[in-house]
Amino acid sequence: MCFSTTASLGAGVVLTAIGVASINKIHSKSQIMFASIPIIFAVQQFSEGFVWLSLTNSFFAPVEHIATYIFLFFAQVLWPLWIPVAILLLEKEAKRKRIQKIFAGIGILVAIYFAYLLLTYNVQAKIIGYHIAYKQSFSSTLGIIGGVFYIIASIAPEFYSHVKRMWIFGLAILVSYIVSSIFYEHYVVSVWCFFASIISLITFAILVEIKKSYKKQFAV
Repeated sequence: MCFSTTASLGAGVVLTAIGVASINKIHSKSQIMFASIPIIFAVQQFSEGFVWLSLTNSFFAPVEHIATYIFLFFAQVLWPLWIPVAILLLEKEAKRKRIQKIFAGIGILVAIYFAYLLLTYNVQAKIIGYHIAYKQSFSSTLGIIGGVFYIIASIAPEFYSHVKRMWIFGLAILVSYIVSSIFYEHYVVSVWCFFASIISLITFAILVEIKKSYKKQFAV
């Protein structure tokens, strides 16, 4: 998270609780990936907590490199893959599912692209004010190209899903990205992940709605 060690670790604990509650709401294996979103955000926030510790406490300095790469793996590689695949698995309508497969395919390509950048170019985490800036040595052009397809993969599927209120999930991610880009230009990766983690509450609400619909469908 973008504010402090305590904030990141505290967010990890809260997100873990939300994740457990979300998983308890599933009634089908197809919902596991979507329900796991808060848990993954929790692990990501814990990893950034250790980035904070490594940059502010010499005792934790040896874990800086691995903690930084773990955080960026979640932020740049996992999410553009996980979100479209999770939504694809929830899809019931054949026509929509075909389109969702395209989004999932884009997500896979984006994940491979950012994994290549992460493994090829140097990365440095640095505290500036109350935020962590992740400096990556690849050109801004490469970042923009990947960023455009990242947004398509992680946001477009929500607006094409048959699941009620899934569009709210997508809209919340989009708004959080816009806010982060405008007000926290140099800390987008960290700050956006903070806002996006709050969206885990929407994940829980959607699962509650799905479970209600399921009960109504099979009510005698």
